[in-house]
Order: sequence, then C-alpha cells, then structure tokens
Amino acid sequence: MTISPIQLSIIVPLYNEDESLPELHDWIVKVMRENHFTYEILFMDDGSKDRSWEVIRELGQRNKHVRGMRFTRNYGKTAALQTGFQAALGNVIITMDADLQDSPEEIPELYRLITQEKYDLVSGWKQKRYDPITKTLPTKLFNAATRAISGVYLHDFNCGLKAYRREVVKSVLIYGEMHRYIPVIAKWNGFNKIGEKVVQHQARKYGTTKFGLERFLYGFLDLLSIAFVNKFGRRPMHFFGSLGTLMFFFGSMLTLWLIGEKIYNIYSHQPYRNVTDNPLFFIALTVIIVGSQFFLGGFLGELLARQSISKTGEYLIAQEVGSPQIHVEEDR
Repeated sequence: MTISPIQLSIIVPLYNEDESLPELHDWIVKVMRENHFTYEILFMDDGSKDRSWEVIRELGQRNKHVRGMRFTRNYGKTAALQTGFQAALGNVIITMDADLQDSPEEIPELYRLITQEKYDLVSGWKQKRYDPITKTLPTKLFNAATRAISGVYLHDFNCGLKAYRREVVKSVLIYGEMHRYIPVIAKWNGFNKIGEKVVQHQARKYGTTKFGLERFLYGFLDLLSIAFVNKFGRRPMHFFGSLGTLMFFFGSMLTLWLIGEKIYNIYSHQPYRNVTDNPLFFIALTVIIVGSQFFLGGFLGELLARQSISKTGEYLIAQEVGSPQIHVEEDR
C-alpha cells in the first residue's frame, strides 16, 4: 500500500459536543506540534443538533489540518467511524471520543506501538474509570462475553481510544453497532498482532453521555451476527445444510419407527391405531418439513455466497511478487 506523507489521521466521531470541541482541538494540536507529527483531524459530526458543525467550520478556518464531515441525521458512531476510515489519509489512524474523556497525550505512545512495535491494532484500556457503576458493571459483563465468544482477549472493547495500521481500517466493514468489535473483525481478517495499552480516563467535563443501556443489547446481537457471518458467511451450507440434514434424518427415522410399530402390531395381532392418530407423527412431519427448508436455505445461501465472491473477490492479499506479463509472439 502506498505510504502517505501524513503520519496520523485522528478521527473524532461526535454528537452534540460543541462545548468540548475547541478544547479537544487545541489539546490535539499541542501534542502534534510537540512531537512534530504530520497529521489531520477528522471531525465526524453525526447529525448534531447543537452548534457542533459551526464549531468545526470555525476550527477548519483556523487550522488547515482540520477536516469535517456532517451527516444529514444521526446514524450512529459506527457509521461515523466507517466513513472516517474511508476518508483517512494517514499511515496510522487514531480514533478517540469528543467528550475529553480520552487524552490526546496517549497518541505518541500509540503511534510508536504501531510503527515501531509493528502492532496492527492497539486498543486502549480504561483500567481506572470515572463512570457510575450502572455503566461500568454492564461494561465488564459485556467485555467478558465478547472475550469468550470472539477469542480476542482485550479488557475494554468499548474504549474509543484506539490506534490502527492503515491497512486494517481500509479492510474492515462495520455497520449497526459493530464499532466496538473492530479488533474482532481485524483478527478474523488476518491482522493478528493486537495489543492493549492502559490509558488515562477522565471524568466528562461537558454535557452528558449519549449512550444508554440498550447499546449492550444491540452490541451483543451484533457480536452474534459477526461471529456467525465470519464462520459461515462463505459456506452457509455447512450450517444450514448440516442442521437441515440432521432434522430430516431424525424426522424420517421417527416416521419409519411409527410405521414399523404399526406393522408389528398388525402381524402380532395386538391392538394398534393409525399412524396419523399418534402425536409423534405430526412432530416427525414438522421436523422433516423444517429440515428440508433449512437445507434449501443453505443451498440458496451457497449460491449467493459464490456469486458474491466472484463479483467482489473479498479476500485480502498480504503480499504479492511480480506483475502480469504479456507475451507477444514475433511474426515469422
């Protein structure tokens, strides 16, 4: 990938943070100048209803390194980050929240870990938090569940302060509430060197938090989605087909057993009843029908997956040697 002259892209997603933006901007600029970084700051306004966009425009007029994008409505933090990732020009991308709870003083060390220690991704860990227990306790449970399901052992998936190698952010696709799972997606994309750094967490200085407890429910559902898509997205028949085959086999065996039981009772002159009078028959019939639908769903999913691969070729190539050569035979 082409090396950019810009060392750092700092992406700041925000929603109604007009009070904190000037102070955050000045703090970032101070750190950039002290460390002689070439940089850009991308303020991603997620449809704010206060003066956030006006403040961003004013900052852009003062500082040529400031870029801003404003959504027509509130799409969510994931959308802001995904758009920022695509627009970023730096070789190292830093994400941080706009509420001044993330310290820009952490940026030089994060940059060093990416460029010198060769990490693909470094996630912040707010070991000491200044949040109420109603926020910290669900976060701990959420992080534990994410570690167990994903196999990525980070203490704090929710920390907004993260550093990425350029190739990582250009390869991920996030939507819904998946921003907190970027380390998981990165690992599944083959970026295995993922680190963690204890970072300073500060109490919110202006305004109130924009997130409620529902984010943990939505986030958990998104985790299940990406876990399923990662494992079976390219081979849906392995899941739906296997499940459908087992259900069809179970239903068929149960039906044959009911029929065999009736035949045995007839020839042994024992009382019997019609197969359709047995509730187990309807259970078996339902299982066979559902199993057939699962198998058909897996078959159709396989066709769609193959078509998607042929059109997009969504496989990441780490390295490549040589270039295509065209050989033209000389006329004799």
